[in-house]
Amino acid sequence: MAKLVLIRHGQSEWNALNLFNGWVDTKLSDQGIEQAKKAGELLKEEGIVFDKAYTSVLTRAITTLHYALEEAGQLYVPEEKSWRLNERHYGALQGQNKADAAKKWGDDQVHIWRRSYDVLPPLLENYEEHVEVQGKTYPAFDARYADVPYGELPLGENLKVTLERVLPFWEAKIKKDLEAGKNVVIGAHGNSLRALVKHLENISDDDILNVEIANGQPIVYDLAADLSINDKKTLK
Repeated sequence: MAKLVLIRHGQSEWNALNLFNGWVDTKLSDQGIEQAKKAGELLKEEGIVFDKAYTSVLTRAITTLHYALEEAGQLYVPEEKSWRLNERHYGALQGQNKADAAKKWGDDQVHIWRRSYDVLPPLLENYEEHVEVQGKTYPAFDARYADVPYGELPLGENLKVTLERVLPFWEAKIKKDLEAGKNVVIGAHGNSLRALVKHLENISDDDILNVEIANGQPIVYDLAADLSINDKKTLK
């Protein structure tokens, strides 16, 4: 039997400014730091001892994981990062204010882009279209993606595409650790974690629309040997 814990990063600087973030690399806000530390306190109270940690290559997820593990007294846990655990790529919406986008395209359309399973946001036409967004360099030109085949970098994603991107890493790495009985923690993002939750819980394409992953509130799965779910709870 193994435990899987999912932690969405704390509030980011762009969350606080109501901007579409996606793959743009931003830091945690002061509130986000406190949320990450609180997550670690909750994990310590829960008494889970981890064997492996996974996170994305984006700063807000990495630092959330580190704050949480430090507060839990487990900063030593072996850690692996992957771009496949990144937030979904919001395409041409990245860097835009969500309220301004709602005025331009309508609340309903923006809600569909944000929450639906298989509707794509407005895509970038190419990697050069938004070389810089709100002072941030477009990720295709970031050294952390140097080993990713150029054509695999997204120009925009929905949750379906995000799940297709996350699943190979789940199958190759995380699933094998859990099948070996290891306790695993993943510090990632609202949509990469929604994708995993959809897969784990076999949630329908329609029902996933209503699934929310709260910042800094660990979701704990108690898994059987076949990775079916014995129990699930959210620590608050």
